Amino acid sequence: MPQQLPPEEQTRIATEYVKETRQFNERLRALGYDEATRYYWYHVIDLGEGLVTPGLYDLRKSLDRFRFPENMSGMRVLDVGSATGFFSFEFARRGAQVTSVELPSLEALDRFPGQTVEQSIDKIERMVDPTQTLIGAREERTGRAAQYYDWLLEGPFQFCRERLQSDVQRCYATVYDLTPETVGADSFDLVFIGDVLLHTLNPLQALAAVVPLCSGTLVLSQFVPETADDRPAMLYVGGADPTSDDISWWWPNQACLVELLMKLGFREVIEAGRHSGILRSSGFAYERSILHARR
Repeated sequence: MPQQLPPEEQTRIATEYVKETRQFNERLRALGYDEATRYYWYHVIDLGEGLVTPGLYDLRKSLDRFRFPENMSGMRVLDVGSATGFFSFEFARRGAQVTSVELPSLEALDRFPGQTVEQSIDKIERMVDPTQTLIGAREERTGRAAQYYDWLLEGPFQFCRERLQSDVQRCYATVYDLTPETVGADSFDLVFIGDVLLHTLNPLQALAAVVPLCSGTLVLSQFVPETADDRPAMLYVGGADPTSDDISWWWPNQACLVELLMKLGFREVIEAGRHSGILRSSGFAYERSILHARR
């Protein structure tokens, strides 16, 4: 686990994030994009002309850690769970033909049996806006999963795609439902999965759906726990409270991910690197492993 910053430094970063978001929204209003002031920006994306989204994750300085090809001309790339679209737009900038996959609705989120969409939305809000100052009041969100989906996922992505004049294609499906028919292609040279499996109740089923679509390299980046020994293990982190939906249930260790990927048909799985940073809404430090699985 990365070393956490002192509380006062965390507070400073979170305060600066709120300030930056408000300044960005003022700029949007001045440009006539009033609706976009409701959006939540998962990624920092430079849209040109000094317009930079105030994202939770700023991955611009970490790109070299992923070891993506500098020139991706002629490559077909599948970006699974792309949110605001930072990686999709970067792949396209490097010349790839990109398909971005995202959920068709918030109702399609995995949820523990008996839990509701509203509980998921509450958890998401606490994750992305712990100060509860950036997105509308709680009463505005009740029963409005479709609107919240637009604020969190679809609106920000489409806004960025329009500003960047990008030809990234969007596919709407759960990870379990990915097939050549849903993504519009039999296979992809590179498949990227970032922070997706930990949000699935059935990570093996999710991997098994994605792997047949990869004819080259699958890049998987997420938190990978350190365990007491090298035995493959998957930690349950969903808690015991039936009224709480943590939207995260399973943390496979590296040995588990490597063996699963090789059992699913890859000849080699390596840790290509790690990337780390600060969650800008809270000041908390994070670290992610980057695995490359090759055919």
